Amino acid sequence: MKHSIALVTGTTSGLGHATARMLAIKGYSQVMITGRSLARVQETAAQLAAETKTPVFTPLELDLDAPTSVQSALAELVRLGRPIDFLLLNAGWIGGKERVLTAAGIETTQAPLIGHHQLTIGLLRANLLSPDARIVIAGSESARGDVPLFPYTDVAALAATHYQGNRSAAVEAVLRSGPNMKYEPRRAHSDAKLLVAWWAAALARRLPQGVAVYAVSPGSTPDTKGLRNAGPALKWLMVPLMKLIPGMSHTPEIAAHRYLQASVFGTNVSGQFFASAPKKFTGPIEAMRHPHFHDQANQEAAWQAVVRVSGNDLSKPLPVQRSLQ
Repeated sequence: MKHSIALVTGTTSGLGHATARMLAIKGYSQVMITGRSLARVQETAAQLAAETKTPVFTPLELDLDAPTSVQSALAELVRLGRPIDFLLLNAGWIGGKERVLTAAGIETTQAPLIGHHQLTIGLLRANLLSPDARIVIAGSESARGDVPLFPYTDVAALAATHYQGNRSAAVEAVLRSGPNMKYEPRRAHSDAKLLVAWWAAALARRLPQGVAVYAVSPGSTPDTKGLRNAGPALKWLMVPLMKLIPGMSHTPEIAAHRYLQASVFGTNVSGQFFASAPKKFTGPIEAMRHPHFHDQANQEAAWQAVVRVSGNDLSKPLPVQRSLQ
């Protein structure tokens, strides 16, 4: 990995910070790190360099909620002109009690996917991913549907009830927390991470040969700022209890190791979602077999909705489907 280049989003704290540090320690020659504020991410770069004693960190301003910021970041990456070997799309959080929309009308829990999509499409169009690049996007155990108090929306049922069976329109309603969606922060989180899994599966069918993508849950990792907007019941009751029970949570460093583990997976499992074993929150990761992750109609509906909302698309899916072994 001594000649490898990584780009990690959301690195000013938590999982992104821990992963960036581990990449430097493992010998990456350049680790590009992002944050909403250039000054803040510059401070993070200096801090990581001091911690690791390696001057490999390149700060990059990136606000995933703002398309102009994504375009500016892409322009800087084009200027640098160094193909990325490992792209970690890490930024995300659990929303607060009240629904909040971005300037583009996207519910803020869902917004990181739109920004990550714009970034990924931009990198592909600019030929800034290496021929055997690996893309990892952060998922969550809650997308499985077996985490108490974290349900997800049945997109097919929503489409049948309100959108004449149009699943893509139903996914867009989820992204925008539209008129037929009742906002609830835990459901919004599960929905966001389910859409991440579907997006990764759809992207896998569109990537150049040799490039692969995976959705990876970091597992239950309460010691990050991802919960900064969460309600008091989750933040001050559930999380402290989880930290007391063995096997219910782990450190950001252990979570970051999951991302690095996926960075060397093969193309034969591209597009799959990896998480703890069903009904578990920590431990070894494995490919999820739940039928709702492998529904290609939902995967393509999610892709088309993200394309429509973001305004960015790639070519049509590859005609040969990859194995879901």
